[in-house]
Amino acid sequence: MRRRWGMGIRRQAKYWVMLPVLLAGTASISATVKQGEAFEAGRRAYENGDYAKAVLELQAAAAKEPQNGDIQLLLTKSYLELQERDAAITSAEKAVAIDPQSSVFHEWLGRAYGEKADHASMFTAPGLARKTHREFEIAVRLDEKNFAARQALIEFDCAAPGLVGGGEEKAKPEIEKLQSMDEAEWHYALGNCRRQKKDFADADAEFKLALESHPKSAELIFDIGDYAVRRGQAERLMEIADLATKVDAADPRGMFYRAVGLILKNEKQEEAERLLREYLQKAPKRTGYPRYAVAHEWLGRLHENKGEKESALKEYQTALQLDPKNKSARESLKRVEKN
Repeated sequence: MRRRWGMGIRRQAKYWVMLPVLLAGTASISATVKQGEAFEAGRRAYENGDYAKAVLELQAAAAKEPQNGDIQLLLTKSYLELQERDAAITSAEKAVAIDPQSSVFHEWLGRAYGEKADHASMFTAPGLARKTHREFEIAVRLDEKNFAARQALIEFDCAAPGLVGGGEEKAKPEIEKLQSMDEAEWHYALGNCRRQKKDFADADAEFKLALESHPKSAELIFDIGDYAVRRGQAERLMEIADLATKVDAADPRGMFYRAVGLILKNEKQEEAERLLREYLQKAPKRTGYPRYAVAHEWLGRLHENKGEKESALKEYQTALQLDPKNKSARESLKRVEKN
């Protein structure tokens, strides 16, 4: 499997900065209101998963307020969701130029370079990967408590060869720094590094300790959730769902992981279906969220467990329509059709 350096690395939590409002004069106040409205419209579109509309609104906001780095940051995120990687890099570079001391801006410039590297040729990918590493390093240097950037740097070092700036030995001091800063982040970093090396027994042990260390980051919890889904760890998924409710009860991903846990345990099938249906209604189409195709695949598995062949076929077919490259859904569909 090809290593991902961009959005595949655990992402920064939501980051919004208040627009400046203390401007003198009626005309300035009126202009600020209009600019704020454009930014707010772009933010709403982004939250609703309408990234094309978000780009249009944010471009208008940027034209009126060219020195607002937060507009460029949200443009970067929107372009990445649209897979417009060159535009994302341009916006992230503008954000960094506006505020070179922003750790978050450098982090997202690194993610934009990383996404470009993921899809680049063997000739250009190494240079982009080195830029990715450099930006993560700067982000951590500017704010040692930007845990998303530090985790991105650690994952890069654990997975990447020295040719592009990586190396597990480089990750070790960064991991150790986390021990005194945040125990959950420390155990997560240890586990994630072992995961990169396919040492799943040690990864399991560290992720268990991370969850027991009262993590504050929903993104950390849900990343371990993705791992638990792939490993078929039903009890851990139930624990993740409970923790997610405490950290961010409004995040719909908790419903997805609880539903998968119930399906793996073959318990409370009606509740599992309700949770997945609700997830499909509430979750945005966004990197870091389980894809709709995957939710339909699990619905197919639920109906298959219940012996409801026609319903299972329908869900597997929907999963393949949404993601024709979904190999497991295709295999499941063939199995149900054969039986």
